[in-house]
Amino acid sequence: MLTAIVDYSSGNLHSARKAFEKISVSNNLGSVVVTSNPDVISSADRLVLPGDGAFPSCKTELLSSEAYDAMVYAAVEKGRPFLGICVGMQLMAIKGYEYEETDGLGWIDGEVCKINPTDKNLKIPHMGWNTLNIEGEHPVLKGIFTGDHVYFVHSFHMVVGNRDQRLAYTDYGTDITAVVGTENLLGFQFHPEKSASVGLKMIENFLSWSP
Repeated sequence: MLTAIVDYSSGNLHSARKAFEKISVSNNLGSVVVTSNPDVISSADRLVLPGDGAFPSCKTELLSSEAYDAMVYAAVEKGRPFLGICVGMQLMAIKGYEYEETDGLGWIDGEVCKINPTDKNLKIPHMGWNTLNIEGEHPVLKGIFTGDHVYFVHSFHMVVGNRDQRLAYTDYGTDITAVVGTENLLGFQFHPEKSASVGLKMIENFLSWSP
């Protein structure tokens, strides 16, 4: 089994690769490769799209990458398990409003807006550990419970239009979507590779998941 971490010049690739490789090797879950090669991506068994930076620039980099068409083909046409992380999750939305209105991939019914906590003493970006509130059952959430802590770094968040697609949230002066999912598509707003044992368990669950 091959897991392809999509390289489009906008992802936090090093730490993601290390975490996915660690879990893959220790659990005999195949191999992990960081790649922009369309042939590798289109034939991969599962896909990971990281993201680091602003929504518009990440979308531009993704569209201009040779990886884009292959990623869409593998995730949408072939139905391969797909995981977006941080901005990689946000790109799954219909639109983003960071700096300018930008179309997303349209895979999740949601829009990416600036975090606006009711408590104005809360700092933006939302940075650090926060608790998950689990809302929906999913194989990738097996062994994960409300109250578990994960690590966030972001100023914008996805406001979902279809609550059935929001599987978990956190509270930061407002509801912050933490996990989204539909069919073979998943997204984490937090960084599982930086979220200690909870994040590593979710990576293991993703690598073991067969939609």
